[in-house]
This record gives sequence, structure tokens and C-alpha cells, in this order.
Amino acid sequence: MNETPASDSPTWYTNPTAREWRTTPAPAEVRAFHTALCDHAPTPLTELPGLAAEIGVGRVLVKDESARLGLPAFKALGTSWAVHRILAERPEGPEPGALTLVTATDGNHGRALARMARRFGRQAHVFVPWGVHPAAVAALSAEGARVTQVEGPYDDAVSAAAEAAAAPDAVLVQDTAWPGYERIPGWIVEGYSTLFAEIDAQLAEAGARPPGLVAVPVGVGSLAQAAVTHYRSRPSGTAATALLSVEPQAAPCVLESLHRQEAVTVTTGETAMAGLNCGTPSHLAWPHLRGGLDAAVAVTEDAARTAARDLAALGVPAGPCGAASLAGVRAALRGPRAWERRAALGLTAGSTVVLLSTEGPAANPQFQQERP
Repeated sequence: MNETPASDSPTWYTNPTAREWRTTPAPAEVRAFHTALCDHAPTPLTELPGLAAEIGVGRVLVKDESARLGLPAFKALGTSWAVHRILAERPEGPEPGALTLVTATDGNHGRALARMARRFGRQAHVFVPWGVHPAAVAALSAEGARVTQVEGPYDDAVSAAAEAAAAPDAVLVQDTAWPGYERIPGWIVEGYSTLFAEIDAQLAEAGARPPGLVAVPVGVGSLAQAAVTHYRSRPSGTAATALLSVEPQAAPCVLESLHRQEAVTVTTGETAMAGLNCGTPSHLAWPHLRGGLDAAVAVTEDAARTAARDLAALGVPAGPCGAASLAGVRAALRGPRAWERRAALGLTAGSTVVLLSTEGPAANPQFQQERP
């Protein structure tokens, strides 16, 4: 892959043919699996009329993932389904619980995997890159995981995890894909489909129109792939939904890749949006992102922090990653030439906008310390 400094990346991209792109839906049994878990409950979809007035649309609703399956982020949806599939296909080793589930993480994915490993009676070994807050590392250990810190960025932690998972009693459960490693990341993406099925049901219950726009925070792009899969597999005649990906300006790997129309690696910087601090798009996600995203935007640190505090004031607990969706919609729909970006997304004064708030403040110890 080509490499470019994050600071050289543009901050906006649009694809006028995205709503015509089509793919196949996620398996229906994923939601049934999650519903059967003893501690499962749909996360809230909270309407915020003040934000709708601010950005000039009919309704704004926030999907609040701050308490999913007992954890402060959405990641447990993907890891639970993937671990279920792995154990269904892999015979038990000579000793119960001998299998070790290995991953790399900036925090939320690793904690979710550690929780699911413990639930299913397995071990977890989690690799973390430099810069992960000590409290996040402690949270991984508290879940029973063995934690190895890597002196390098996220991509280096992924490489170290993949090497460790080559042992016969280990399996890599990573939420990014590369050539030759696609099956398990595909299961993780399937697991995220429950989130979008819940949104459909909750919008119907609220009497809201299908969303005109869904804003998705993006790291390697797996959640955005799940969004594209959900909204681009709908039957013909269904109202089209625009999809906006949002990244930190310090790590805009998807935005840069979309501009170049090839998956590239960017050199990442420091960001409070730790879970989005990824330098390379998932190999599995990339075709979906290139074909099915209507737009992509990169946001500043101040914009994400402000959005998190604004959501908190409105009763939605959000960390900077989760609040990136609001920051991205504000960047798209306000400011110079906003009418062009609004038109590109197909939005009107009556449109419904859904913001995915992918984590609560408890998922980001650094942000918790920064808050006044």
C-alpha cells in the first residue's frame, strides 16, 4: 500500500453513485443469536430536536452504544458472534479452555473480546499499541486478558497479534482484514448488523421516516462496512439512505483511500478519538466503502470534544469516538458551501438523520480525565 502523511489529506469526499451500489444482506440469524444472550437489550435511540433545528433537518436521533452487553461500546456485537462461530466450528482441544483468543486493540475491541473469552471459558491475549491509556490497559487486565504492549502504532500491534496467533492453541480474532485473513473479520462485521436492525425497529416504533442520512465513526471501516451492507442490500423501491463516514484528521485512512480510489496507509498522529486512530482500511471493508459510502469527512479534535460535551448535556453519554458522528454532520451541513454538501447527501428540511454514538465516555479514560 502507498503511504501518505495524515496532515496532507483532504477533509471531504463524495460519491454521487453510492446509493445505487448493491450487496447482499447479513445473515438473519445474527440478531436472533444476540437476542438470546441473557444480558442483551437493544440500546437506546434518542431523539434530539435541538440538534435537528441546529442542522436544519426534520429529526435527529442518536444510537447510544454506551452500554452494550455490559460494556461501554458497540464492539461486543461483533466479538460475541465471531467467537460463537469460531467455537462452533473448532473442536475442543485436549484441555477445556486451552484455546487462546488473540487480538490487537486500541481498547474497546480487545475488552469486548476478553469479556467474550471469559464468558465462553477461553483465554484472551490482547496486544495494545503505544499511547493507549493505562486505565484502558487495566480494564483489559480486569477482564482476565493477558496484555502485551507494543512499542508502535495500531498496525504494529496487529502484526504482533497475528504472529502470536500462529500457535496451534490460538486463534486471531481481529476486526480488520487483509488478504488471506477475511473469514473471522467477516463474522465480526456480521455481528454489527444487529445494531442496524435495531435502528429499523426503533424508527418504526417512533413513527420516523427511514433515515435520510446515517453518520458512522470510522477506524478501519468494519462498522461502516456493516452500515453499507445493511442499507445497500434493501429491496428496490426502499427509500435510499445516504451514508457518511467520519474520521479524525489525525488518522483519515478511509478518506484518503477514497480520494485515491485505492486502499492506502496513512501515518497517524495523536487523537482523543483513540478507537478511530487507524492507519489502514480493512481489506474486507474497502470494496464496500468505495462503492457504498456517499461521503467521508475528517474532523478536528476540538470538534469531537465539543460534540461529546454537547451530547452529554443533552443526556447522551458519548466519548470522542462516539461523538465524531455529530462532529462530522456539523462539518458537512454547516459552514461555507454547506448547501453543496447537503445536496450531495440528498437531505431536505424533513429528513431524518441518525448518528451512531459508538462509545460512552467510560470507553475513553483520557477523555474522562479531560472533562471539567
